[in-house]
Amino acid sequence: MAALESFRRETRAWLEANCPALMRTPVPDDEVVWGGRTPVFKHPEQKVWLERMAARGWTAPGWSRAWGGGGLSPEECGVLAEEMAALGCRAPLYSFGLSMLGPVLLEYGTEAQRREHLPPIVRGEIRWCQGYSEPGAGSDLAGLQTRAVRDGETFVVNGHKIWTSYAHYADWIFALVRTDPRAKKHEGISFLLIDMASPGVRAQPIRLISGYSVFCETFFEDVRVPAGNLVGEPNRGWTIAKRLLEHERKSQGSFSDRHKARGEVPLPLLAKRHLGETAEGRIADPVLRDRIAAYAMRDHAFQLTRRRLAEEQAATGSPGPASALIKLVATELNQTRLELMLSSAGTAALGWEGEGFGADELRLTRDWLRSKANTIEGGTSEVQLNIIAKRVLGLPD
Repeated sequence: MAALESFRRETRAWLEANCPALMRTPVPDDEVVWGGRTPVFKHPEQKVWLERMAARGWTAPGWSRAWGGGGLSPEECGVLAEEMAALGCRAPLYSFGLSMLGPVLLEYGTEAQRREHLPPIVRGEIRWCQGYSEPGAGSDLAGLQTRAVRDGETFVVNGHKIWTSYAHYADWIFALVRTDPRAKKHEGISFLLIDMASPGVRAQPIRLISGYSVFCETFFEDVRVPAGNLVGEPNRGWTIAKRLLEHERKSQGSFSDRHKARGEVPLPLLAKRHLGETAEGRIADPVLRDRIAAYAMRDHAFQLTRRRLAEEQAATGSPGPASALIKLVATELNQTRLELMLSSAGTAALGWEGEGFGADELRLTRDWLRSKANTIEGGTSEVQLNIIAKRVLGLPD
């Protein structure tokens, strides 16, 4: 305990000395740092903060120092997160490499693959995207048809992925490909790392109802990929795919962290601003007040459950099937929160563009529309319920 408190004091002092003042403010959506070969920094302080944190390995604090991480224990990682939150520090880097691919490479990758890919992920030098879903393979992901045929020391990849988040900005993609079309659909799949700069790769943004173009279609036409980019054994990629989805679902549990990090107006305050308050300082609308209270209690219970599961993961080293519960509840809570914000804002939430609406009001409408995808991406809510029933509760098929 004394050692942990000493670490806390040292961490607090280092953060106070090294986190620029601007990096202690809420992060707008257009100031999120994703890194990559051609990183975008709206402010020089963002680059400084990333470089300082990466130099200590604190963009991936729990990873081994051998791969560029911080080498911290789970308890020390918790202290770092607490001290960053207390000081209001922004996350220096957002990365699918950190949240999804890295943990998989640590478990299934070769030493050469870890050496090549993990340190650049920590430093924010490479931006990754995920190549899973296809036009005919979404919830039934094992029905994917993108082919990878071995040709000497390379694989030749042909196929079509869809809903590939940020593919038009990504440097590399981790993709599921079919390497044995004769095998059962879960058994002929492999996990392949593909450089998006390879000839034959093309990403095309999909414009969403929210106005954003986060998702893409990604096409592969005779793309040659070194055989050394195969993670794990050939035709055994389904196991890796499921493990990565556990990490993805775990990361989707952080919606509450994200809206706090960008300085979003708390829901009760928003309701009072638009609907007024009683002499006792309560939200004036009693029906909406009850709905917001019910949401707050459920969210608090979820945060406690999330903390307990994080402690269990620290002991086991893997999110496990309980990540499905995290994903299910977090995404539905996020939708509930945004629906309550719309109800509170009333006609102020009807704007799309132009004068007469504030930036927060325009963003609210788009966020609400975007949230509809939350319960689809990473596996639909129905898929999560099946996973919980079978793998958490142990119910029969």
